[in-house]
Amino acid sequence: MQGWHGLDDVPGDWGRSVITIGVFDGVHQGHQRMVERAVAMAAGLGLPSVVITFDPHPDEVVRPGSHPPRLTTARHRTELLGALGVDAVCVLPFTLEFSRMTPDEFVQAVLVDRLHAAGVVVGENFRFGHKAAGDVETLRELGEKYDFVAEAVPLVSSGEAISSSLVRESLAAGDVAAAAEALGRPHRVEGVVVRGHQRGRALLGFPTANVESPAFTAIPADGVYAGWLECTQSPSPHEGKRWPAAISIGTNPTFEGVERTVEAYALDRDDLDLYGAHVVVDFAVRLRDTLKFDSIDALIEQMRRDVDEARRLVGG
Repeated sequence: MQGWHGLDDVPGDWGRSVITIGVFDGVHQGHQRMVERAVAMAAGLGLPSVVITFDPHPDEVVRPGSHPPRLTTARHRTELLGALGVDAVCVLPFTLEFSRMTPDEFVQAVLVDRLHAAGVVVGENFRFGHKAAGDVETLRELGEKYDFVAEAVPLVSSGEAISSSLVRESLAAGDVAAAAEALGRPHRVEGVVVRGHQRGRALLGFPTANVESPAFTAIPADGVYAGWLECTQSPSPHEGKRWPAAISIGTNPTFEGVERTVEAYALDRDDLDLYGAHVVVDFAVRLRDTLKFDSIDALIEQMRRDVDEARRLVGG
C-alpha cells in the first residue's frame, strides 16, 4: 500500500482510480463497509483504490478547541485502512484555506486533477465543501460534470447508526464492549510507558505500565477493565509480546491523586521493564468503577479480585 501526505505526494503518472473520502477516525464497521465497497468497485473496473482522509481533524480547524477525542492515531488508522485492501491512503492536511474550498473546487482540485477519479464512494450522510454545502446529490451532479460515478453507501446500524460519535459516547460511559462491537475490534489506547509513583511495584504487588498517550486520545471512563497489553516498539526483548491485562483508569483516589492515568498490569508478570517502550492497551470489558478505599490492604484485596476476574475473562 502506498501512503501519501498531501496531494504533492501523489505520483505524477497516477492514472484513474476509485476514491473514498472521510475522516475515518476509528475505522469502525460503517467505515469498513464504505472502504470495502470502494475496493470492490475498483477491482471491478481494474483500477486502484484510494482512501482520502484528513489531519488534523476538520473540527479542530473549523471550530478551534473542539477537537473530538481521537479513536485512532494516524498510524493505526492507516494500518487499519491498509488491512481492508486499499492501494493508497492520502492524508490531506486540513487547513482553514482548505476548508473554504467550494464543493466544485474540492472535486476538481483533489478528485479530478490529482487522483483522476473514475468512481467515488461515500457514506449517505457525506457533506463536503465550505460550510458543508455539498452533499451526495451535489457529488453526483459533479460526477456527471467531471466524468466519474458517485455512490453512497447506507449507514451501518446496530440499533442505531454506527458512527465515530457513537463509539466516543460508549467510551465516555465506560462501555468498552459496545465500543468494540461498533469498531469490530477492541478499542485501543497507545503511548509510551513512563515512570509513575511506582506504588504498584513497591507497595501493592501489582507492577503496572503507566501509559502516556498522545493529546486528544479517547480514554474510556474512569474504572477498572480487562484487556491486553502489547509492547510494539522497544529495544527490549519484550517487543512484539502481548499479555492479558488488568487496566486501571483514574486518579488513584485512595492516594489522593489528581492526575488521570492509564495503568496496565500484565497478569502474573512482575519481571517486565517497559519504561520508554511504545505500548498499546486494548480494552475488552469493564470490571468496575474506580473506588476510594479506606486502607491499602482493602485496595490490595480488591485488586486481587480484579486480577482474578480479568484472568477469567481474557486468559493468562
